[in-house]
Amino acid sequence: MSKRVVSGIQPTGNLHLGNYLGAIRNWVRMQDEVARDGGECFFFLADLHAITVYNNPKELAKNVRSMAAALIAAGVDPARSTLFNQAAVSAHAELAWILNCTARIGWLNRMTQFKEKSGKDREGASIGLFAYPVLQAADVLIYRATHVPVGEDQKQHLELARDIATKFNTDFETELFVLPEPMIPPSAARIMSLRDGSAKMSKSDPSDMSRINLTDDADSITAKIRKARTDPEPIPGDPAGLAERPEARNLVGIYAALADETPAQVLARFEGQGFGAFKPALAELLVETLKPIATRLAELERDPAELDRILAAGANKARAAAEPVVAGAYAALGLNRETR
Repeated sequence: MSKRVVSGIQPTGNLHLGNYLGAIRNWVRMQDEVARDGGECFFFLADLHAITVYNNPKELAKNVRSMAAALIAAGVDPARSTLFNQAAVSAHAELAWILNCTARIGWLNRMTQFKEKSGKDREGASIGLFAYPVLQAADVLIYRATHVPVGEDQKQHLELARDIATKFNTDFETELFVLPEPMIPPSAARIMSLRDGSAKMSKSDPSDMSRINLTDDADSITAKIRKARTDPEPIPGDPAGLAERPEARNLVGIYAALADETPAQVLARFEGQGFGAFKPALAELLVETLKPIATRLAELERDPAELDRILAAGANKARAAAEPVVAGAYAALGLNRETR
């Protein structure tokens, strides 16, 4: 069986450098790697996951298009990967209900992310927030995914998907569901605020100077890097020298991620120099990397009808792949369901 990779990303607006280096770029590289091996990728905008907490409906619809545009602008190719929004493929929600009847409350009670996301208001959290790992299981099992990219925070959820698949297959004497294997992507760069090296770069920060937006022009990028917080010490030759210098470490980390180098390689090049010399080099690299993405992103966002067409075409392909699995689940349960 050729490799089939499934991955989803929540649609957020005001995309920034942290989104690109932390997730989007890895999807592009994954697509290229899987295609070389004769496999296929299913990438989706997780709008059903987004509604586990309140979202303004108009903002959510806008964010779905913005995220789709960013993915395409960064290099996700709808001709080689299946790109769609989750809600357009009703089989995700349909299978999630079936799997809710297979999963066990004790399993979900062990999921650490619900405890973190619900905080002290556990009783006030939505059932969707509690049960969303089952929807995640449906997201991958419905396409008979062989591999799912996971970070440290999602390993537990993939194990849950495997447990649910195993129980369903065993209970109903079927081999319907494939047990997906984890696919560990390259370590994603953790990009911090340009104003505070201890806080992640975020769209919610009130200061626009704290982040590099994917839509920023060259002048804005240069100004933000020039004004980024640093310290007066020179650049060390060893990464250990950045341990107590979060802002300096962040800027070096950004350069390393953009250049596909290690922080040690960047430090070796700039050792002994001050940030007065380093910042222009970083700004130049940022402009060079982001300019073509920003240009393509602007083109796509000016044509929402084309984005909708791309997502609709992807949803049609996804529905065709998902339908036999949903039909198989109903058949295994002995339920009568008309095929659409």
